[in-house]
Parts: sequence; structure tokens; C-alpha cells
Amino acid sequence: MDKRTGKGRQKIEMKLIEDNEARTVTLSKRKKGLYKKAKEYSTLTGADVGVVLITASGKAHSYGSTSIEKITNKFLELKQDDRQSDHDDMGKSDVFETFEDLRKEVQALNEKEKERILRYKIMHLHSEVPPDKHRLKQLEAIKSWLDKIKKRKERSCSSQTNQV
Repeated sequence: MDKRTGKGRQKIEMKLIEDNEARTVTLSKRKKGLYKKAKEYSTLTGADVGVVLITASGKAHSYGSTSIEKITNKFLELKQDDRQSDHDDMGKSDVFETFEDLRKEVQALNEKEKERILRYKIMHLHSEVPPDKHRLKQLEAIKSWLDKIKKRKERSCSSQTNQV
């Protein structure tokens, strides 16, 4: 009878692997498995699938069933459309509350832009950072929301003065 000497396949505890070399090997092996599953999912469902991994050391890895850039742009556009419809549907009576929400979104966009610039400068030393077209679209959408708020407030003020 064969007596097995290896450990075989064992369940591992889900916690950070302390040994840096073992962590790197695990990342490499699991990354391949993750990309394989993403490809299978895309093949079976016809969905665009994208996976982005950023290691603790800051190295970026990605897989896309089409181009990862196309997938992320599509995702961000859909998210932006969702946010815009959320703002339109809410019909908040308090203009200041809506304005505060938009201010927070602009702050978040600015933080993401700072991170994007930093990552780009780290990955592409001595090259100019290209503009983020998607961010420009987001800021334009926020500007249009602010214009709507302004018009709503002006109508509200003019109707109040007409009543007086």
C-alpha cells in the first residue's frame, strides 16, 4: 500500500501570511486561479469581467475579459448614472442637504484624483500625468446638479416673494 508523505490539500486559516516570500508565492498562485475563474465566468455568461489587484507593495495586476480600461470606464459611467438618478429621484426639499451631499462627492473625487496622480507618478517616473476624462465627466455632472439646485432655489425664492 502507498503511504502518502505530503500534506496534500489542506484548509488554511484566512489571515495575513506573515512570511513575505510565502505571501508572494500565494499571491502568484491565487492570482492565476482568480483570473481563470474570471475568464470562465465571462465565457459562460457573456459578461465583461475585470479583476484588479494591488499588492501591499503597491504593484498593480489586472485581468479583463476585454480591456480592463474599457471595463473600468463602463463601470464608472454606470455608477455615475446611478448617482445622478439617485439625486434626481430623491427630490430633497432641503437644498442645503443636497448641496452638502454634492460637496462630499467632490471631496471624494479630489481624494481619488490625488491618489491616481501619486500612483501614476510612482509607476511612470519622469512622465506627465494624463488628465482623467472620467473625472471631468463626473465634475460636469455635479455642476449640472448644482445648476438644478440653483434654479430650484431661485424658483422657490421668486414664488415666496410673489406671495408677499
